[in-house]
Amino acid sequence: MTSESASTRIINTFFTRARLNWDDAIALLHNASTISTSIHPPQSNPSMYASTTPIYGAPRPIPSDGSRSPNLSAASLGFEVEHVSRPPSAMGMNRPPEPVLDPEFMYREHVSKLIGAKSRPCSVSGRIPLDPSHLVLFFRSKTGITHSLDFPIDIDYNTPPALDVLIAACKRTQTPGYDTQLYESFYYPPNLPLTPSLEIANHPILDAIRKMLFPTLAVGHHLTVRREKLDVLLAGSRMPPQLRAMNNDGRVATLSITLPVRFRGGSLVIRDSEGRQERLDTAAPTSDLEWTAFTESAIMRMSISYAVFAKSFGATTALTPDPLFTPNQPFLDLFPPVLQMSRGRKIGFLLSHDYDVDPSVVLAESLVPLLRGGDSMLYQAFKLFKLAPMLHWTAGGYIWPVDRPVELSNDDPSAAQRAANGSPLPPIHGAFSNSSPFGYSPHMPGALPAQTTADMLRLRVEESGAVPLATAEVNLLTDWRAQESPLVGKARVHFVEAGLLEKLVVNVVLVAYVH
Repeated sequence: MTSESASTRIINTFFTRARLNWDDAIALLHNASTISTSIHPPQSNPSMYASTTPIYGAPRPIPSDGSRSPNLSAASLGFEVEHVSRPPSAMGMNRPPEPVLDPEFMYREHVSKLIGAKSRPCSVSGRIPLDPSHLVLFFRSKTGITHSLDFPIDIDYNTPPALDVLIAACKRTQTPGYDTQLYESFYYPPNLPLTPSLEIANHPILDAIRKMLFPTLAVGHHLTVRREKLDVLLAGSRMPPQLRAMNNDGRVATLSITLPVRFRGGSLVIRDSEGRQERLDTAAPTSDLEWTAFTESAIMRMSISYAVFAKSFGATTALTPDPLFTPNQPFLDLFPPVLQMSRGRKIGFLLSHDYDVDPSVVLAESLVPLLRGGDSMLYQAFKLFKLAPMLHWTAGGYIWPVDRPVELSNDDPSAAQRAANGSPLPPIHGAFSNSSPFGYSPHMPGALPAQTTADMLRLRVEESGAVPLATAEVNLLTDWRAQESPLVGKARVHFVEAGLLEKLVVNVVLVAYVH
């Protein structure tokens, strides 16, 4: 912009909109020249950028009759600049410091979650090693015609006509409080005949459910099943939560069997009575049948059987190459943080259930096929992570080697020490003897100082081959958030103390080295 062009445009504007005389036009030209100079400053005078001299003349008073126009002021034509208190690059430097989490606290939190999940399993799942082509579903439509549906099914490749008939016979699932358009799912009417070609009674699924979810079920109680319904979820549909109040038929658990129909996505969300939630993300291939059992909820039930195999609930052996069940993915997801923070250590977990064995006769490792509940889940999880878990006997901060039982001698452990020191032998004593309970009289010449029962027992434990946990470099992990004493399995070893029969309480600890 030049001074002439700016002056001419301003004069034309004000002559059109206001009645100006020539004196006003001359004053306006002077101001326009000043404006043009300030917009295009000469290169020889850079100090004009920092000049504090006002670039406009002093405003003249405005006549009340409106015959004269006021001067243009800085408020109407000047540049408005907002000063930034600090450069943008420095604005992110003074962010509030993020809270620093204590690694030890995080480690204890992960251990607490893992032990809590082990102590209270609410679901168990597994796979049925069955050829899906041997599975056939027979059903009767509304017209009274019986159809057979062969498996496996892949609707992306081919849709069997019987599947269309089955879907047409289904009804929409009605759940109080949920929109059926949003939660669109279907179920086969229970009043129409529906029979699979295999029966669940021919498969030891109920044995696995009892071992895992009901390990303390009283002797004489058995688990039975009753087929409830077949649920069908089409592409894009979802099933609303099945409330516990809807299943007031006295059930204690629900068994859900996923048929060999190829699908993508979809998760089975399980919530127990205490609000804990497990999310099972599965994408069943056409060659597998999956079963899931969980307490106090209901999704789907169907009876399926398979050829009987010798299965174990604990370690795998030559006769049982595969376990009957595998830990759920939500339980396995709790392991990586604990294992990552335990690298280079030996970690140990106390087992939760009692096992009717004599620790003085059998090794702790012999309990592996007998493990149940969370103990079995914990053992199998370590196996899946390619670790080598081992069972040991432990008591009072001591641990026995994996190849040693708890053999406590009934002799006075200090007798050999007294004989080596030349001390007289103690008198024979028994349950009804009046002699000192530790086999010597405090008034005997050369008698050893009195020892506590704990000291005597510690000597016996060490003589049996046990070593302190610190010496064995075993870090025993416990739930630091537990409000009460944790549930720990116990076994008992008999020994004689002061002529009386006593029982030493020992526990089983699962030890694994995290490499």
